[in-house]
Amino acid sequence: MFESVHNLLDEHAELQLQLADPAVHADQAKAKKLGRRYAELNGIVDAYNRWHALEDDLAAAKEMADEDPEFAAEVPVLEAGLEAAQARLHRLLIPRDPDDGRNVIIEVKAGEGGDESALFAGDLLRMYTRYAEQRGWKTEIISATESDLGGYKDVQMAIKGSSNDPAEGVFARLKFEGGVHRVQRVPVTESQGRIHTSAAGVLVLPEVDEPEEVDINQNDLKIDVYRSSGPGGQSVNTTDSAVRITHLPTGIVVAMQNEKSQLQNREAGMRVLRARILAARQEELDAVNSAVRKSQVRTMDRSERIRTYNYPENRIADHRTGYKAYNLDQVMNGDLEPVVQSAIELDEQSRLSALGENV
Repeated sequence: MFESVHNLLDEHAELQLQLADPAVHADQAKAKKLGRRYAELNGIVDAYNRWHALEDDLAAAKEMADEDPEFAAEVPVLEAGLEAAQARLHRLLIPRDPDDGRNVIIEVKAGEGGDESALFAGDLLRMYTRYAEQRGWKTEIISATESDLGGYKDVQMAIKGSSNDPAEGVFARLKFEGGVHRVQRVPVTESQGRIHTSAAGVLVLPEVDEPEEVDINQNDLKIDVYRSSGPGGQSVNTTDSAVRITHLPTGIVVAMQNEKSQLQNREAGMRVLRARILAARQEELDAVNSAVRKSQVRTMDRSERIRTYNYPENRIADHRTGYKAYNLDQVMNGDLEPVVQSAIELDEQSRLSALGENV
């Protein structure tokens, strides 16, 4: 059983040797990639060693059970432990999303509902910011277009983690947040106290570690500059500092106007463009690869309604996983982990099922 683990054990030992070589760390991008893979294999190695130890202990307990009642009593306990260890190892052997260990750029965009939708987009951004703080991640606003009453028409935020373990990566935790988030509540502009429904879209992109990782030919770019619009101080609206970048092969368009300089807006735009190209490439791979690699939960667009936030009932409901709880106030304050975990568990179950069908 678990014959495939031995190849992973050999890979783990080889990576350990490579990471001990100071020359490897001269290339930070390579060292980070090796470190990420090493951390991923650490979990598999630990789980395998645990399973193997329990298997040996169970065999010994069964051998001594006829002679010693204490060993006989240990048998069912060890059998249960072995079954749990086996299930854990099986889960860890499911092929991971290659982007799980990456940081992310998360975009929240107001949808149906006008000003109320923009306010809700701001609430979602705050929820993700608080969740990031709880996990020790760093956040950075890349671009934001505020609405007249507060909130955001469109906002992009980078979230950066510190763990090398892909299972604890920012993208691994947040990739299932993409889609339509629907809110039901009494808007601040509603004088009659009626409950309205509005929505905001969320897009989660894995961020590129190094610019060279997504090689972009400058001849494939169409770059337009124009005068920024909206609030931004004295200099923002008087110079052609805003930048619109179009990647001609894919048709992906990124516009930036938050910074005062054209160069800064261009750098921010290229950062988002690389992330979108990386995500598009992975979606293409998922479309042609086996069902084992395809997530049944994750979506890369804002067309799928994934969750409802009902303020009068203090209820949150995820329409993909069936998760429901009546602690919406806590969730909006960053207590998002149970909701996130429900999506991760559903994805694991779907991958396990697909893995069984393809064995």
